[in-house]
Amino acid sequence: MTWSVVARDPETGEIGIAVATRFFAVGSLCPHVRPGAGAVATQALINPLHGIDGIELMGRGVPAAETLAALLARDAGREVRQVHLMDSAGRFAAHTGKNCVDWAGHLVFGDFSVAGNMLAGARVIEETARVFAATKGKPFAERFLDAFDAGEAAGGDKRGRQSAAIRIHARDEYPDLDIRVDDHEAPLPELRRLYAKSKERFAIFRTFLATRENPAGEWDRAKIDAALAAAGAK
Repeated sequence: MTWSVVARDPETGEIGIAVATRFFAVGSLCPHVRPGAGAVATQALINPLHGIDGIELMGRGVPAAETLAALLARDAGREVRQVHLMDSAGRFAAHTGKNCVDWAGHLVFGDFSVAGNMLAGARVIEETARVFAATKGKPFAERFLDAFDAGEAAGGDKRGRQSAAIRIHARDEYPDLDIRVDDHEAPLPELRRLYAKSKERFAIFRTFLATRENPAGEWDRAKIDAALAAAGAK
């Protein structure tokens, strides 16, 4: 199942993962992100522990390539797995097992990687990568959305479509954006709708939440409401 992008935005410091598939609730198992550690997308005949353990290893300073080697070494099912990851230094590593269902493969670039399996063909990840690279400078989430529209137009998951997700972090352990479509006949348009809704209130409210630098955040409801009103929130 699945194709995904693991990426960082060097201009904003954001890191994130986007994923789409013909599988239920892919956002619950595939994307794993933690600032100061990195990001892992685990897919194909998925091993969720690769995401959990990969983040833990990279959080201890283990580079992406060594982390991937350690994950695969202890997984007897490695040839049916697909994993790509990025460490906190922006180094990437990727694995597509030789027994992943065709079409399967991955591409690694300077600031992002793309991987997929059970796809209509190589053009799915090629087009996803092309558009993601070409939209540099746009908001991070919009780059993901545009790239996946291009991958879908190139054939997407050859079985069809069902779920999609985007998870983005900047500095905090909790996400700046975490939107999921778990079961929908058109998950990518629905994901774009949710992103648009997030900008109406959530994106503004999110800026007032507690951080490690400001553990109390902003609790003055009048200030929060004034910011929402100024942004035209409904």
